[in-house]
Amino acid sequence: MAEQNFVDYVKIMFRSGKGGAGSVHFYRGPTTAKGGPDGGDGGRGGHIILQANPQEWTLLSLRFTKHIFAGDGEGGKGGLKTGSDGRDIIVKVPLGTVARDAETGEVLLEITERDDEKVLLPGGRGGKGNNFFKTATHQTPRYAQPGEPNIEKWIILELKVLADVGLVGFPNAGKSTLLSAVSAAKPKIADYAFTTLTPNLGIVKVREGQTFIMADIPGIIEGAHEGRGLGHRFLRHIERNSVLLFMVPADTDRSIQEEYQILLNELEAYNPDLLDKPRLLAISKSDLIDDGLEKMLRETLPEGVPTIFISAAANKNIQQLKDLLWKLLTADYL
Repeated sequence: MAEQNFVDYVKIMFRSGKGGAGSVHFYRGPTTAKGGPDGGDGGRGGHIILQANPQEWTLLSLRFTKHIFAGDGEGGKGGLKTGSDGRDIIVKVPLGTVARDAETGEVLLEITERDDEKVLLPGGRGGKGNNFFKTATHQTPRYAQPGEPNIEKWIILELKVLADVGLVGFPNAGKSTLLSAVSAAKPKIADYAFTTLTPNLGIVKVREGQTFIMADIPGIIEGAHEGRGLGHRFLRHIERNSVLLFMVPADTDRSIQEEYQILLNELEAYNPDLLDKPRLLAISKSDLIDDGLEKMLRETLPEGVPTIFISAAANKNIQQLKDLLWKLLTADYL
């Protein structure tokens, strides 16, 4: 998908509908000049509803939307007629969408399942008509309830990409090249930093009947957790991945251990829970080094994380990488 078509953040004014007022009415008929109360209840105001749309993976359809208003409920009528409910507004969003109060930052709801349909802002309840208030001792109430007011809020919708495996690494670590080698995805690839500015998804086939979704997350930079570069926008896409595949190139200017630790620090500073996810370290571009240098590098690798040397360009250890990731995903890895 073209980068200009990937939208993962929108801010919209949402307003639910107000409830209709209850009716003050008394029955009148050909033979009844002064009948009892028969004022109906007001209708409910329209809800604002978020509904999952598994066919979408971007908020592009909402990019230029600034206001979304539901319908107001109608007032009740005589003859015990309840007013019509206001029109609900259903907003279809991709899986992984988070709705957040723009003023307080509070998370209101998340859409993560294919059949999710959740009320973002409820409409106001309709008021009770005067018929509701009649009693044995007060048979002609001349009052009714007003409808409940609507709710109006600026709300941020942000997307966190849902994938089984998320690629984590600095720009130009070879993430896009790997994704293109193991799936049918066609991310932009070039020999300079920040080739990837938006997440790319690909379906990876491991063995017969075994597949998983891999996400190429745009490259992190040091200080990303503080918002440097597009830090927060990039990092939030990692939160929903089941397994994290760290990628450090064999020709890095820093040591592999140092670069891996910086990546870990950025994730921990942004959200410490990210370190609880299973992870694997892949040393990419290993076709650029010989066996002797690879042996030397193995002695300096960080401890406590499974490591594999790979080369997407030379197809080195790619199948072994997919097998390791599958074991992590299925909790069989020891």
